[in-house]
Amino acid sequence: MAARTEGARSDRSGSTRRQFLLGGAVAGVGAAAAIGVDYALNRHNAASPAPAEPMNGEEVVPFFGAHQAGIDTAAQAHGTFLALDLLETTDREGLTRLLRILTDDAARLTQGRAALADSEPELALSPARLTVTFGFGPGLVARTGRQAPSWLVPLPAFGIDRLQPEFSDGDLLLQIAGDDPLTVSHAARMLLKDSRSFASLRWSQSGFRRAHGTERPGTTMRNLFGQVDGTANPEPGTTEFDEVVWSDDGWLAGGTGFVLRRIRMDLDKWDELDRSGREASVGRTLSNGAPLTGTDEFDEPDFDATTGIGFPVIANFAHIRRARGDDGVKIFRRAYNYDERPVGASVSESGLLFVSFQADIARQFVPMQQRLSDLDLLNEWTTPIGSAVFAIPPGCDEGGFIGDTLLS
Repeated sequence: MAARTEGARSDRSGSTRRQFLLGGAVAGVGAAAAIGVDYALNRHNAASPAPAEPMNGEEVVPFFGAHQAGIDTAAQAHGTFLALDLLETTDREGLTRLLRILTDDAARLTQGRAALADSEPELALSPARLTVTFGFGPGLVARTGRQAPSWLVPLPAFGIDRLQPEFSDGDLLLQIAGDDPLTVSHAARMLLKDSRSFASLRWSQSGFRRAHGTERPGTTMRNLFGQVDGTANPEPGTTEFDEVVWSDDGWLAGGTGFVLRRIRMDLDKWDELDRSGREASVGRTLSNGAPLTGTDEFDEPDFDATTGIGFPVIANFAHIRRARGDDGVKIFRRAYNYDERPVGASVSESGLLFVSFQADIARQFVPMQQRLSDLDLLNEWTTPIGSAVFAIPPGCDEGGFIGDTLLS
């Protein structure tokens, strides 16, 4: 009984002590918090507010203009390419309605505004340099009754091709690119919802570059082989670029030709090649992309230079020699890497979404691709598994729609 009483007394005593200490601690925290808040308020009142830093997600690319955006636009970090097949019931009038709807929603989304029937409008508020570029396949142009450019046909069969239908062809192309993957994904979903009464999805392909801000603007992208990719591109805004890219042909004037080649890269086999072999196959150093005859990425390759025993420094099978050719004809490339779930024992299922723009695909792209097919050492590690050709119509004015030069 006495022990019970002592214990009870001890509990009351401990409880009182804990309450006292806890109360003091709380009071102390409250006092400290009050002092901290007062100090913060005084600092805030004493200092002028700092100007808000512009957010990457707030950047917009104009939608309307003589040319569609997404061609001479500095390449964004993420790209999704959608090819649609028109439904049998989509006639010329239906196609006009479809393109008006798509144009209106694309114009809204690229400026950070929700599409008209957007059920998740909050996802549209950060455009992050979003662009939407439309392309027309041979079947779409035929449906209008207008004449297509002579080059708007599937590419010739190249010996290196192992094309898969799920990555090839299509009637209508949507190239959706931006610096934020959520923005790109949301835009793709909105535009597919617009299209479902007129067309069905044929294929979807997505790729990436370095994240926005990782490298200085203007840095040449690298593919998953570690190589710089696109050094010889003409510079947007120059006369050379205009001559290489923009068409002056009829309803396509101000537009261009588009090629997408899905190129599987065998990274597992590439791992077996030493550094000197990798550089010889391309004709450039891996460190900074300089040609093997130069020191800087943008040095002009010297294809006549030979080694001490008379062999070409840049071998005849080197990629840059095969791509350059002797005709001086150029293209403008805007590629993206892809990396997907490995199949079987492979470590990777990866490659390049090779995208090129040129005024005349038959004159500019086909001869270059034929040279690469005939003799390019990179063919040991690359396989084209998808191919599609589209005509990219010119841009439009506000109140018009993409394709109005074809359908008006």
